[in-house]
Parts: sequence; C-alpha cells; structure tokens
Amino acid sequence: MKIVYMGTPDFAVPALKKLAARHEVAAVFTQPDKPVGRKQILTPPDVKVCAQALGIPVCQPKSMKTDEALAQLKSYAPEVIVVAAYGQILPKAVLDLPRYGCVNIHGSLLPKYRGAAPIQQAVLNGDKVTGVTTMLMDVGLDTGDILLTKETPIGENETSAALFDRLSELGGELILETLDALEQGTVTPQKQDESLATHTAKIDKSLCPVDFTKPARQVHNQIRGLYSWPMATAEIGGKRVKIHSSRLAHNSGKPGTILSVRPLVIACGEGSVEICELQPEGKKKMSAEAFAAGHHLSAGDLVL
Repeated sequence: MKIVYMGTPDFAVPALKKLAARHEVAAVFTQPDKPVGRKQILTPPDVKVCAQALGIPVCQPKSMKTDEALAQLKSYAPEVIVVAAYGQILPKAVLDLPRYGCVNIHGSLLPKYRGAAPIQQAVLNGDKVTGVTTMLMDVGLDTGDILLTKETPIGENETSAALFDRLSELGGELILETLDALEQGTVTPQKQDESLATHTAKIDKSLCPVDFTKPARQVHNQIRGLYSWPMATAEIGGKRVKIHSSRLAHNSGKPGTILSVRPLVIACGEGSVEICELQPEGKKKMSAEAFAAGHHLSAGDLVL
C-alpha cells in the first residue's frame, strides 16, 4: 500500500519504522524544525530524523490548509494517509484525498480520552487499563469511526513516560493490522459512543505542585503521571525538588509530615508515599536517601 505518513514526536517513530518495513512510504509530513533549549538550537522533529535515516522524502509545511501543501500531498498519490501525533488539523480536502482515507493512531481506547494528553491522563487518573485505537479521521477532534483497538494493563508504578513508549510500539503493531484489514475489506468502521466520550487538555506546569493532603494513591498517580514532563514538585528540607518516582507506603500520619528518612516516606491525607528518586533545583537526579542524608532531614519534618 502506498502511504503518506504524518507525525512529529517520538511517539510516532515506531509506527513509521514498521510501516516502512512492510509498505511503500512515499513521503513523511512533519512539523517544521523548532528552536530547543536555552540556546534555542533549531532541532528537527524525531519523525524527520527517522524518515531521513530511512531515505524517505520529508515535507514540513507550516499548515496543511494551503493550496501549496495540498498540491504537494497530491503529488505523492497516497492510497492511505497514516497520522500519529502530527500536531496539525487536517482539512476536509486532505481527509477525502486517499482511497482508504486518513487513519489515525491514538493513544487511548476511544472514545475515552480524546484530545492532547490521553496517555498522561490515564496515569493521572489511576486507570488500570488503556490501549491504542486506529480510527478513520473526520473533521472532529478524535471523533472518527473506530477501526481496531489493542488493550494493555497499566502497572501500579508505571510512569506516563514508560507507558508512552509501550503504546507507541503497540500503535505500530496495530496500524499494520489495520492496513491489512482495510486492504482485505475485513474491518467495519464503528461509530463512537458519544455518551462515553471524555476529553483531555494539554498538560502544563500548573499541575506540578504536590498537595500531600490528598490521598496517597492520588499523589502517587500525580508523580508518575507527570514524569518525565513537566514533573511533580515539592519543597523538601527547604529545597524545591522535582519528584521522579515514588511508590505507595503503608505508614500514616499528619499530611505532609516526613514519617521516615530511610526510606523517605511522607504522610498524605490517606496513607503515605515513599519518594524514591528526586532532583533538587539546579542539580542532577539522585536517590531520595542520598538527598535526605545531604540535607539532614528528620522524621517529623514538614514538606510543602
């Protein structure tokens, strides 16, 4: 099958690799290079780097809503357009172009978690199961007909970053199955149940500060859900820290109180959490025990 692939971040890389091994990927459309870091170094998207390594032509229009972008897309005559975290709205002229339509790889079990941050939201909410969905795109936001889904459990201590990596691989597997089914006519698109639809907004730094008056499980979900960006934060021993990892503990006490130093356990509104790894401001990541030893923490100290 002749494919044009549209994607931008690392989530979209595994699917591109798998498609290129089985199909003709005529071109890759991705977002323009962007300045990154303090020095604002112009950096290509992960999908562009992958496409160039595979020898696939790369197109980087600022918008797919221009005549120029549409003409460029038409020149590749795709039978199907595969989309994964592209970051642009596709106009109807693009959606209607390929014979098999535009197929999106989405990191949730639709119609749950439509929108920008389905993977992080699943972890933040403490979900036990998630998955990936392939769907036929329409003009709405993740509202198209479902083609196939693949489920996977979420581990109790699994971070959104780890889940992100697993779902990107699952998405690559599922898109191969989906294209086979489309080509063979063995899949029937299913309408989404709008009564079950939920939406996710973009994750931002307003979610970072940890409130230890909340139940321990909610605090733990926040820590693993915000890893590896933008990271849960707290003030421990007078130092602002990013919390990299945690696990549930069985102690209890006044919320925000350090219950033990080795391991570093902090009481929550219900139960407690053990902080495993953290990163003081301006420093490298370290174990919580090393941080506690270096900052003379004691049981009974309060955390903000």
